[in-house]
Amino acid sequence: MTLLNLQRRMARAVMAPLSPTERMRTVAANGRSMRAIAASFIKPNDGLDSFERLEIYNRQYWFRILSGFAEDFPGLRAVLGERRFDALAKAYLTACPSRSFTLRNLGSRLEVWLRKHPSWAGTRRDLAMDMVRLEWADIEAFDGKAEPAIQPEDLRSVDVSKLRLRLQPHIRLLALRYPVDDLLLEAREDGDSEAASNAFSEARKRKRAIVAARLTPSPIFLVVHRLDLSVYFRRLECEEFLLLTALQDGRSIGRAIENAFRESSVPAAERASHVHRWFQTWTAFGWFCRPWQ
Repeated sequence: MTLLNLQRRMARAVMAPLSPTERMRTVAANGRSMRAIAASFIKPNDGLDSFERLEIYNRQYWFRILSGFAEDFPGLRAVLGERRFDALAKAYLTACPSRSFTLRNLGSRLEVWLRKHPSWAGTRRDLAMDMVRLEWADIEAFDGKAEPAIQPEDLRSVDVSKLRLRLQPHIRLLALRYPVDDLLLEAREDGDSEAASNAFSEARKRKRAIVAARLTPSPIFLVVHRLDLSVYFRRLECEEFLLLTALQDGRSIGRAIENAFRESSVPAAERASHVHRWFQTWTAFGWFCRPWQ
């Protein structure tokens, strides 16, 4: 057996889903005995046979990735409740096993997978989908690339109306059906305080579940961005969101402004002041990279 074949065999065994009792399964997906598979490449020791030694790695692998997944998606857990969330996590990680050296990428395929398998979210599919989008955007914003911010000298001798501004690569723009930003922040706050007492923790979980159940559709526009190594959510006006989206798509400032106000109810006389205020805020946050040449 080559080293590569041994590594692949070990990986398949370690990543095989656990039984309902959270032990290593006795039968592999191909129908073979896991005891026979373990014995084919793992030696027993004085205290454990081959199966028991392999089971340690199998269980620890699943406990670690399930824990990492729960840490990345506390908002989704709040929306679905613990039991349904745990079932979804196991189903997703079985269908979309880790293919990365880092746990950071565990949820990279969750949105696509959940769209194909909405039944795992039960009756809260739309709410769950919004939360997944927000939580993955948060992950991407946290470690996404940042480029040098635009400087005044970059705009000299430039026709501003034709200028194409670039947003920082780590910025994510989201049009959501539910105000999940507040729910996520509350879920994280609860997570930080869960060590206080079991009774307090359970009370907060019940409260959070009630809040999630009563949440009704209320569309919001959100930007997820990074500032001083921390990620923030900021709600946007509809026109503000449309303008930023157009800029992110590569449109000139002039075209982006036209797009933002095409169906707007904001009076024409007030639009310039809105745009001026938005650009002041965006520039202060360093959202723009140096323009394309």
